[in-house]
Amino acid sequence: MAAGTTVETLAEHASFGGVQGFYRHASDAIGAPMRFGVYRPPQALAGAAVPALVWLAGLTCTEETFAIKAGAQRVAAELGLMLVTPDTSPRDTGVPGADAHWDFGHGAGFYLDATQAPWAARWRMESWIAHELPAVLAANFPGRRDATGLFGHSMGGHGALTLALRHPGQWRSVSAFAPVAAPMHCPWGVKAFTNYLGEDRSAWAAHDATELVASGKRAPPLLVDVGLADKFLAEQLNIDRFEAACRAAGQSLTLRRHAGYDHGYFFIASFVEDHLRFHADALKGA
Repeated sequence: MAAGTTVETLAEHASFGGVQGFYRHASDAIGAPMRFGVYRPPQALAGAAVPALVWLAGLTCTEETFAIKAGAQRVAAELGLMLVTPDTSPRDTGVPGADAHWDFGHGAGFYLDATQAPWAARWRMESWIAHELPAVLAANFPGRRDATGLFGHSMGGHGALTLALRHPGQWRSVSAFAPVAAPMHCPWGVKAFTNYLGEDRSAWAAHDATELVASGKRAPPLLVDVGLADKFLAEQLNIDRFEAACRAAGQSLTLRRHAGYDHGYFFIASFVEDHLRFHADALKGA
């Protein structure tokens, strides 16, 4: 087994007949240790290779957030889905300013490869998620690489949409909760893109889901949920802009708007079963 795919077990917990674990490996892409969680359903413990579903979390979150707050293991155990929860950025980098803002730096990798100093040396989240982590999972866990889905929340919803559009065919199913769907046009995205990618807005467009759809990139049929009581809906998410781009381009999109729901994990926990079943149905035919 290659050194980069060797996994250290940090903790494991029995859950709904399966095992929720947290792990770490030495990432060549990042140049530092990276953490991630894996839920192995009971079918995997019995020896089956199972479909896998990768969750990309939002700003300030870690590899533990979804596993602890979403309540997804019960349904994943029923459906035989392996859940993978990568961390949201490199950690303990020592980069000046990396902890200065809650929406940038540590905990805010935006699922792209930075090109600007000092971020370019460590902030290589796209390379880790799209290339290195799948190899680590294949070497150590029973998930089916040919039947893998991708979903996420907020910054992670942005990541799910953009990575699926940028790497066609890699993920067989895609969904998002409250995604930052047009980051070129919101404060979170402008801040991240300026610092990670520089001033060239064409580089920004390559990591903006709305621009990618408009440019002809395609993803599998998308399921997106947003809460109408989300305080970030108007300024940060730009869901209407993304919906219009999908409609104009013919990208399949099921967009559900939920009255009374906000941006947090109570919203996610309320509809996560729908998303797990959506992915399970799509991955069965992979």
